[in-house]
Amino acid sequence: MLAAGSSSRMGKSKQLIDIQGETLLKKSVGIALQSKGSNVIVVLGANEAEHRSEIENLPVSIVSNSQWSNGMGSSVKAGLAYLLSQSPIPDAVIIMVCDQPLLTSAHVNNLIDRYDSSGKPIIASSYSNSLGVPALFDQSMFEQLSHLEDAQGAKKIIQIHLDVTDAIDFPAGSIDLDTPEDLKRFNRN
Repeated sequence: MLAAGSSSRMGKSKQLIDIQGETLLKKSVGIALQSKGSNVIVVLGANEAEHRSEIENLPVSIVSNSQWSNGMGSSVKAGLAYLLSQSPIPDAVIIMVCDQPLLTSAHVNNLIDRYDSSGKPIIASSYSNSLGVPALFDQSMFEQLSHLEDAQGAKKIIQIHLDVTDAIDFPAGSIDLDTPEDLKRFNRN
């Protein structure tokens, strides 16, 4: 789970925004923990101490990305480097962000199930006429993920490999909380 950004467009930490009595970060981590995934790694950066205190009692591994300001790719690489230092190396990884308030563990499980049935090395979420995260990447994609440019996200790898990517519809994925206007719109619904 990528949660290292400074939320500059929001003007305050979106990780700490209250969503139905729970911070967005804690809610997102809970979704990951309730899924079929086996290990949850949370990459923190900006406001690390405050964010860490929200999840440090949960059964997750927390990775500190001191290069968070360089972009999302730096957080992908930090999380992946930690993952690859563990044993055994998993067959696949799901990259998630913490600002999609309508994400469910059922959707995460759908990504895993499609991976198991399709034989495709990338299973992405489909929303707003695009493919993006959360997305599952087979071990065969780890090297490319580890060489992302700092300013790029995992979507770059999806775009390069559309021919071997399958997708799960996730219309609610288009709702992310980046700005105060996004939050107002979300709270009205």
